[in-house]
Amino acid sequence: MMKSMTGYGRGECTAKGARINVELNSVNRKQAEVSLSVPAELESIESDLRDLILASVSRGRVSGRVVLQYTGASRASAVAVNETQAKAYRRELSKLAKSLEIPDNLSLDSLLRLPGVLESAQPTLDAKAFRAPIKRALGQALEGLLSMREKEGGNLGRDLAKRLAKLRRIVKRVAKLAPDVLKHHRERLIERLKKANVDVPDMDDDRLLREIVYYTDRTDITEELTRLDSHFVQLEECLSDVVPVGRKLDFLAQEMFREINTIGSKANDANISSEVVTLKTELEKIREQVQNVE
Repeated sequence: MMKSMTGYGRGECTAKGARINVELNSVNRKQAEVSLSVPAELESIESDLRDLILASVSRGRVSGRVVLQYTGASRASAVAVNETQAKAYRRELSKLAKSLEIPDNLSLDSLLRLPGVLESAQPTLDAKAFRAPIKRALGQALEGLLSMREKEGGNLGRDLAKRLAKLRRIVKRVAKLAPDVLKHHRERLIERLKKANVDVPDMDDDRLLREIVYYTDRTDITEELTRLDSHFVQLEECLSDVVPVGRKLDFLAQEMFREINTIGSKANDANISSEVVTLKTELEKIREQVQNVE
């Protein structure tokens, strides 16, 4: 099924006294890119997380964030008293009290409030112990991300199918107009000869036949129409393909534009030129949509 390159997913789990949150979002990019923000103590498993994402995403820029939030119990146990600092404060303050001849009545509560006495003593994290729970949370986030990309991809596929049908209708009209181009050219040629007071040759005249053959060869758009039809078939196949098709669609859109442009240059006909303008307008909308496809 066709997928978009934009999406969002979130996962969460609890382990080792901490709540793990993983958020992922993706935007358009021609190649697959991953940018992760993880706590410094978990950097050793960042490459594993990156590989998991790249295994599921082939196109687009994925930005992710891993956050550890410690529970209340963890925070309570993660406090330590810097005894050396406390003793230094006590010693110096006693000296000061003696020097100023004032009571030395420093309380424990006051001592604990002094800078550096109470310290955050977050336990050293074991990255390996967090690998499995973080992968679970990442799996949830990836599932949400891919689900959104598939849903948006379905909308893109339906829109592309409608536009493809419109392109086919326009090309059919062009194919019907093509045979009249030669007839109109012959009529214009004879009319110009008459206006120039030149004897009009009959239809078997070699000069007239050579001119008609030359013009027919120069304005024949059969090959372009055939190639366009082939591109339409391939585009339609992409709409139901299970593998990423964004790059292929981008290539097909470029090729279709080339064929349509050639038709407009070769046909030299007002009616066909008008249809070519409509074709280009519709194809440009397809090219814009294709930029969103994985």
